[in-house]
Amino acid sequence: MQSPVSELVPRPQGPELLADLTTLVPDPNRLCVAYASLMQVQEGRTRQGRPYFDLVVSDAGRTIAAKIWDDAPEAMEAVKAARRGQAVKLLFRVEQYQGALQLNVRKLRGAQDDDDGYAPARVFGEGFERVAGKLCRTLVFDLETAPAHDPATMPASVVEAIRRHATREGCEPELVMSLSPLFGQIVSLAFMDGEDLDSEVWALGVPPGGDPRRLVGEVPPWLQLVSERELLQAFWLLAAQAEVVVSYNGRNFDVPFLLGRSLVHQVPARVDLLGSPYSVRPHLDLYRMVATGRSVGPASLDAVCWALGVESPKDGMSGADVAPAYARGELGAIATYNRGDVRATASVYQRVRDTVLRFREDW
Repeated sequence: MQSPVSELVPRPQGPELLADLTTLVPDPNRLCVAYASLMQVQEGRTRQGRPYFDLVVSDAGRTIAAKIWDDAPEAMEAVKAARRGQAVKLLFRVEQYQGALQLNVRKLRGAQDDDDGYAPARVFGEGFERVAGKLCRTLVFDLETAPAHDPATMPASVVEAIRRHATREGCEPELVMSLSPLFGQIVSLAFMDGEDLDSEVWALGVPPGGDPRRLVGEVPPWLQLVSERELLQAFWLLAAQAEVVVSYNGRNFDVPFLLGRSLVHQVPARVDLLGSPYSVRPHLDLYRMVATGRSVGPASLDAVCWALGVESPKDGMSGADVAPAYARGELGAIATYNRGDVRATASVYQRVRDTVLRFREDW
């Protein structure tokens, strides 16, 4: 029988399992458990020499800063072995630092499928099942675009603005629409792991009008038919999981287009790929590596491949051919062209990685 005194002593409570990071409240005395994706890891020391790790973690609903101090040695060792984008199980306290919430991480390990309360969709967001078997350490990608609207259905003032812009640029209004995230859409997005040139090049394709019956020919096994919204969700999930995202001229076109279409479809852009133009992570734009200086001259992907002696796409399609081909339902041909550019970009990446990047401290 317990004594009356012992009945008054509060029993210690175990950590509280949170469904997601949106429910966090500051309480340095409360231990919590949650699952999140490891977005950033940076090692540092205080002025007094005390080691720590600064983290950024996120789930489908929130991104938040976290810290690991040297009084949690197991967590410090675990985060050294973790990879960017990995789903992790965290034991932490919620504190405030400079007016913002921050997690004080006590333990950390990789999440496992049979962990109590772990659901990948809560961590990575809607659509994770589409890319779960296609995650890339080095995500090399490229996209193809076409007009999203029939001018006959658009306001006359917008159509006229597009026509005037096309006249100034000396091109067709169709091309203006294709190159604008306001009037264009992504019809194909191809990607592969740039660390392995023999790996599969996958493609996500959007059927015209969302109707697969309008497609010409068979759908190849490497091409997955999706809506544009699903394509955007898949891209940001892949980018969040990758250690580095690689493009060719992606800072000028691909990423701004992805951001614009994500705004239209209200899809969270989970990774900042337009940060410092001098940074090589998380986004490495190869164009900025090979087209530096004023006297470079032509620096298209095809020209760079020829100059470096690496294989480049050899089929007859060009970017200007995409919109007419899409209107004819030739999504397979567009995706094949798209895949060729990705393979070429991956080859350029490996050359740049091996001859330039491996000597840089920030790589």
